[in-house]
Amino acid sequence: MREKIINPILRGFHPDPSVIRVGEDYYLATSTFEWWPGVRLHHSRDLKNWELIEYPLNRMSQLDLRGVGASQGVWAPDLSYCDGAFYLLYTVVKAFYCNMYDTHNYLVTASNIHGPWSEPVALNNFGFDPSLFHDGDGRKYVVSMATDHRVPKKYAGRLVLQEYDPVKKEMTGPVQDIYKADKIFLEGPHIFKHGKWYYLFSADTGTGEGHGQTIQRSENIWGPYEMYRADFMERASESEAYSILTSRHHEEILLQKSGHCDLVETPEGEWYAVHLCGRASEERNPADAARFPNCRRYILGRETAVQKMKWTEDGWLVMECGGNTPQTEVEMPKRGDGKAQTESTEAVETAVGFDGGARETQFIRDDFNGPKLHLDYQSLRIPMDGNHISLKERPGYLRMYGRSGLSSKFSQTLIARRMTEYYMEASACMEFEPEVFKQMAGLVLMYDTDNYLYLHVSRDEDVGKCVTLLKAENKKYEYLTDYLPLEPGREVYLKLTINGSKAQFFYGYQEGEWEKAGGAVNIGFLSDEACAEGWFTGTMIGICCQDLTGFGRYADFDWFEVGAVRKKRDG
Repeated sequence: MREKIINPILRGFHPDPSVIRVGEDYYLATSTFEWWPGVRLHHSRDLKNWELIEYPLNRMSQLDLRGVGASQGVWAPDLSYCDGAFYLLYTVVKAFYCNMYDTHNYLVTASNIHGPWSEPVALNNFGFDPSLFHDGDGRKYVVSMATDHRVPKKYAGRLVLQEYDPVKKEMTGPVQDIYKADKIFLEGPHIFKHGKWYYLFSADTGTGEGHGQTIQRSENIWGPYEMYRADFMERASESEAYSILTSRHHEEILLQKSGHCDLVETPEGEWYAVHLCGRASEERNPADAARFPNCRRYILGRETAVQKMKWTEDGWLVMECGGNTPQTEVEMPKRGDGKAQTESTEAVETAVGFDGGARETQFIRDDFNGPKLHLDYQSLRIPMDGNHISLKERPGYLRMYGRSGLSSKFSQTLIARRMTEYYMEASACMEFEPEVFKQMAGLVLMYDTDNYLYLHVSRDEDVGKCVTLLKAENKKYEYLTDYLPLEPGREVYLKLTINGSKAQFFYGYQEGEWEKAGGAVNIGFLSDEACAEGWFTGTMIGICCQDLTGFGRYADFDWFEVGAVRKKRDG
């Protein structure tokens, strides 16, 4: 029996996956929204073990996200390869929570997946989630969903197709609807060709627990397209699509919100789909919540999983295991000799349940001894360059120069890694001597600029140097501790532990000797469902520094450590 892939393959905030294979190598792109650099790229040789590689959108000339709102920015990248070139399409959303969306679609290219990637080519702004199809005759087409600002909307869902001229680097010819429906909403479309058929592969029914994936086909790229319908596709209303993969109506399974797929064929002719998913916490929204009443809360955000697929005798794509419910364990691809592919990895082999039990911990400590930051770190909206952080000013430390507050959408000094499990720890050692209360630095657990928990060192007029815990929940702010006095001139250790949906914060002067900073805090509000503005990202763990005086007071971080505590597999 072959080894198994354990889902999710990319844990924590990694939504909207797009996958390709070039030779023996698989590459997978995911959305980054307001986090910078833009688009996460991972590499694998077996679909199980994935390594983060360089970001394609890593220059301000390519991507400037200053001012964009929470969960706006870079949406749904589409990665493809043709004739020695890599193509990456994506949307930059600059207005979304409004009547008229601003959705700017772009294309960058590279001859090497590691870059450099080109400056962006503007495509069209009809909607979001564009993807590029390379036809066998050399022509190229862009398909995307189209937004509708009219009240009421004329169609619930609409997909448009237009040809792209790679020589002129511009869209050309007419824009044509290839799908429009009164009740079923589709997005994230891809076009594939298999045999004589063009297949339209689209995400359906929103991005929540009703999410799914449909497939349609036509003998002409312009349509008309026929949607696949089968008896195993359970529907509770006409607004639900006919989904070949979905978690809908199966609240008991691990991989919820499943949909937004992309497809790849292995060298041995096996087919796999990558898709987004989510692992629910134990928390729910209140019954009277303004948005998503009673919905479960997904603190980790949306993640990426993989499923094995097959083609039916009559030319439709279905899950190999039967039905349309995503599986937690999936058979690995075979190699040319028929055996499963394997390769070494630093990842801990784990099960993926939410509940407790025997656990295994892996910590990643960054001592800031290298010449540049680890790829896993991201900042908000703009890069962290030498004017804002430095690894050279004090070797062995990360110096962070304080700038705007945590609500800023323009100029924060902050780096963060993803929360990947419901059981985690993070800690940092910092030297910081604030002069006034407007200077702060510390450890942050953040969903977006309106929702976070911030354990930080500052200075109070009466207490002096101190530490306190600030909570921001949808622009409601409160301190969860007093101003706890600290000795001046000493380095401070900060720590948080996450147990399910509770977080406990600590501080001290050395590791192993911790004082609690307040009581355990419910972190369910750091979730897609609970945040008032954004609901497409996930919780991040980071370090940051602010100086609201404008003088740029700095903090020196000796190290920053993040650990995922995962449930061990049986056996």
